[in-house]
Amino acid sequence: MSSYLSLCKAQLRGFTRDRSMLFFTILFPVMFMVIFNGFYGGQEESTPSVLAIGDVSVLDQADEDEFSISQVDSLDQARELLADGDAHAAVEQTGEDLTIYYSEANPIAAQAAIGSLEALVNASNIAQLSAAAPDIEMVSPQTIPVEDETLSPVQFLTPGLLAWAIAISGVFGAAGTIVDWKRTKLLRRLRLSPAPVTTVMGARISVSLMIGLLQLAIFLIMATVFYGLHLPTWWWVSIPLVVLANISFLAIGVVVGSIAETGPGAAGLSNLIVMPMAFASGAFFPLSLSPDWLATLSLLSPMRYLNEGLQKVMVQGESPLSLGPQVGMLLLFTVVITAIGVKLFKWEQV
Repeated sequence: MSSYLSLCKAQLRGFTRDRSMLFFTILFPVMFMVIFNGFYGGQEESTPSVLAIGDVSVLDQADEDEFSISQVDSLDQARELLADGDAHAAVEQTGEDLTIYYSEANPIAAQAAIGSLEALVNASNIAQLSAAAPDIEMVSPQTIPVEDETLSPVQFLTPGLLAWAIAISGVFGAAGTIVDWKRTKLLRRLRLSPAPVTTVMGARISVSLMIGLLQLAIFLIMATVFYGLHLPTWWWVSIPLVVLANISFLAIGVVVGSIAETGPGAAGLSNLIVMPMAFASGAFFPLSLSPDWLATLSLLSPMRYLNEGLQKVMVQGESPLSLGPQVGMLLLFTVVITAIGVKLFKWEQV
């Protein structure tokens, strides 16, 4: 036990003294959380800015908080303002014809403004049709969100970015440690030391799990305190889920560390695995927006199943019983990748 604790303390000291590792495992994912939350949160709260070219009667029917409407005298003036990014769309009405102008400089905001304007026009047409033919029954759609009303963008961002952070610490940490230990002959000395190999490996796994749980705590505290994250009843199930996924990513790191011969080589190969995995697993954007081939490829990524599991217990409030597919796939990945890592692992550089 004393050997195990000594090894854990030594590796924890090494982690805290490695500034680059601290940055990429803790600060780097947190920075992305701040950036993405600001981007999506700003989009959610922004009001479409619309220019009215001359008299546009349809805009008179809009609610005050639906659009930010500014009056301009000519199309040329509207084009100039759109090109400068000072407005999202411009509207010109001639009789019953309505023309919407927009700029590709900000396509997301422009499409949001266009969608709102089209909805306003459709509502106006339905109102006129109802007045002209009051006996005709109209279908009135009702939209009801399936999530809690307090849901905010951070509740979607936190699971994906946390899964990415866990992958970074697991893969990069294990790969870099193995390569460095082989280069300095420390791995060979540890093998020949009185401490059993299982103690050495157990200490490394324990430290990685501590780092993963620290990442989970930092993300949850930051998201709760600064961004109003509302945690459902089963949020604590994310703890064993993170532990399981961390072991899976550690196994990937062992494979990388067994193949790479230098520190830069291990970092490059880890990047080559983790970054595409993040884009293919819905960490940065929903998989529903991905092409079919990418969604199919994501089935081979353990990060996808960690992200889905975290979404279920941290966002959707589902019970642990719903995590069967995600836990099963993470276990399968862990067993298969660990077997590959054991096969490729070498105690010394060849």
